[in-house]
Amino acid sequence: MNLTHFDAQGQAHMVDVAAKAATHRVAIAGGQIHMLPATLQLVLQGNAKKGDVLGIARIAGIQAAKKTSDLIPLCHPLALTRVAIDFDTREHPPLVQVSATVETVGPTGVEMEALTAVQVALLTIYDMLKAVDRGMTITDVKLLEKHGGKSGSFVASI
Repeated sequence: MNLTHFDAQGQAHMVDVAAKAATHRVAIAGGQIHMLPATLQLVLQGNAKKGDVLGIARIAGIQAAKKTSDLIPLCHPLALTRVAIDFDTREHPPLVQVSATVETVGPTGVEMEALTAVQVALLTIYDMLKAVDRGMTITDVKLLEKHGGKSGSFVASI
């Protein structure tokens, strides 16, 4: 298997995507943060000391998707056409699920942008709630779907 971020001498490099066709590309990633029941109640009731936890996490996730190439050294800067961050809460076990859908029209995919958006949204939730629950655990961050480009579609088997 060839790893595209290494040249023939094994040196890291940014992949040349100049000859690749610009196509509509979509990636969906997800993850979750487990917390104490009382912590989840703060989120649901909007009573967290730092404010609207999910609203701030949504903005953080969107910003993260836009800044992925600044964080991941070999990612291309992309003109994103859509970033959507969605939340689902569950009381048993108490957790918040985060999903990020990222889209572009271009020569390379947006998987890294979707994964970065999810991770930063989850970290933001942690940051906003850590004063009451330092034992929160971020889990299951993964690519759920990818569509577009030469390699076609991928859907994770859940």
